Amino acid sequence: PCLLCCLQLEGLCSFLQLSTCPEHLLVHFCRWLLALSPDLSYTSAAILAEQLFLRRVLSLSQPPSRHLMAALASFCSKYSQPFCRVLVAAVLREPGQGIEQTKLVCELVEECLEPDCVQLVLSQVLEVPLSEKLLPVVQAVLGRQEVLPPKLFDLLILTLCRQASAFTTSLNYTKLVTAVLTIYQSQVR
Repeated sequence: PCLLCCLQLEGLCSFLQLSTCPEHLLVHFCRWLLALSPDLSYTSAAILAEQLFLRRVLSLSQPPSRHLMAALASFCSKYSQPFCRVLVAAVLREPGQGIEQTKLVCELVEECLEPDCVQLVLSQVLEVPLSEKLLPVVQAVLGRQEVLPPKLFDLLILTLCRQASAFTTSLNYTKLVTAVLTIYQSQVR
């Protein structure tokens, strides 16, 4: 897509005030997006993910409303790759993000994302320094019991080993390591 098209889409989102529209309307808008034919391009979907959800998710101070969750699930059902690249990456990069953002990412991993996007989330987590806040996200990924590509699995093991000293008193870290040893016992050597 051309730069002009991207700018036009961003301008349209701004004109329609999509980043601040009521959440019940957001659900209807996402359903309408899913019905479009042909599908949105990756770039257009990424722009919409940012415009529709980024501000809302980063500002969560309590659990998301059922309308917001419905809109997120709807959008993820068709455009999960651009969604993960924009929204999940932003949540992981923002060190000040709270528990609600982490819970939201965990819920999306557990209930909405396709296996390739679950792997994408794990690779995004492993690109940033592991923290107590991110351990539940890794736990949610492992809870899916997806087969991980060898390279990603090795990176997970390496990261857990390298950062073990930072989590000597962490119950979440202990649970995570136990889960890895249980779920992937045939791959651990």
